[in-house]
Order: sequence, then structure tokens, then C-alpha cells
Amino acid sequence: MHFDPTILAGYWPILLDGAWLTIRLSAVAFVAGYAIGILVALMALMPGRLPRLVAGVYIEVLRSIPFIIILFVVYYGLPFSGIRLPATLVGTTALALFASAYYAEIVRAAILALPRGQFESARAIGMSPARAMRHVVAPQILRPLVPPSTNMTLTMMKESAVLSSITVPELTYQSLVVQGNTFAPFEVFAAVAGIYWLIAIVIAALAAGLERRVDAPQAARVSGSPIAARYLSLSARRPP
Repeated sequence: MHFDPTILAGYWPILLDGAWLTIRLSAVAFVAGYAIGILVALMALMPGRLPRLVAGVYIEVLRSIPFIIILFVVYYGLPFSGIRLPATLVGTTALALFASAYYAEIVRAAILALPRGQFESARAIGMSPARAMRHVVAPQILRPLVPPSTNMTLTMMKESAVLSSITVPELTYQSLVVQGNTFAPFEVFAAVAGIYWLIAIVIAALAAGLERRVDAPQAARVSGSPIAARYLSLSARRPP
């Protein structure tokens, strides 16, 4: 037995097409999942009992179920309800729902890590809760959000391999097609592992660049907004 990478010579376009689809659906799932996660996190922080209960149930259910089960529930549940969608769209939706529960906890934890006086002081000078979140809280939580969000995004990207079970032609599905044609599983899956590794390196590099951009003193991060600058100038004053 010997390793012969030349077997894949005519199949690289297929694998690269699968890798490109993996990148695209992971990007869409990231955006959609983070948007849902922010909404769920804000619900979990609301004073009312009902929104906190809904957010808590949403997070616990999706975090407690394996992704493949979530995928099958969405994939088979939608046709059962009379809704038929392409497998790629169904898979991306399931991936976004799966990731949103983790993103929600990441956002909630970052907000709770801030001193509560930040939000209360912003409210005291007349900001609405939405403006306080946007101009005072959000700029300060960007830095602590990046590392856990990067880890979750990498996990989500790797979980996208499960979409091959519903015939989404992403990287793992295409590797199975190539393996069936070449009967060279070691060469095929070694190449696929290398492609996933390269995708992960790119994601980590982008996250590191974002982290460097937001890794500045707290006052500098929030001073970009005139409203936040007003808040900081007031909060910096001390009675004699």
C-alpha cells in the first residue's frame, strides 16, 4: 500500500467546488445565526419573565440536541408541514439555528461581564435601552466576543460536513463522490482534511485581524460615537 496523490489529478475541481459551497453556506449560516443569537441574547436579558423563558428554552433545546438530529427534524419536518425547500437551503437554515443558540450564550455572557453601571449610567443621561446597547455596551463587548465566536464558527464550519447526509453537495459529499470513483479513500480524505484545515486557517486569520482592530483601550473604542463621548465625559466627572 502506498500513498498516490496523482489519483486525484482529475478530481480537484469537484473537491474545490465542494469547498466553495462549504465556505458560502458557512458564511450565510454565520450571519443568520449571529443575528438570531443577538435577538435571543437580548430576550434573555429582558426584565420580563416570558421573554427570558422563551430564550432559555430556545438555547437549552438547541444546545442539548445533536446537530444531525436538528438537521433531520428540519429536513423532514418542513415537507411534513407542506413546505418544500432545496436541500442546501434547508441545511443552511439548520446550521444557522444550531449555531444561534451558542452565539446567543456568547453575546449574553459578554454583556453580563460588563459592569452593570455602564448600562445604568447611559440610561441615566436619557438614552433609550436600544441606544445604550448600541453606543455604550456594543463597542465594549466586541473584543471579548471575538475568541469564543471564532471557536463556534470553526465548529459550525466543521459541522457542515453533516449536510452531506441530505445530499447537499458540500466538501464532504463531493469527497464521497470522488472516493466512489477512485476507490482511494485514504488519498481522498487526506486531501479533504487538508482543505478543511486551510479553511479553518483563513477563518482564524480573519478573526485575528478583527481582534487586532478592536483591541484598543475601552475609552477609544467607545469614543467614536458622539453620544458615547457624552456619556463618558459625564461618567468621568467625580464630585469634589
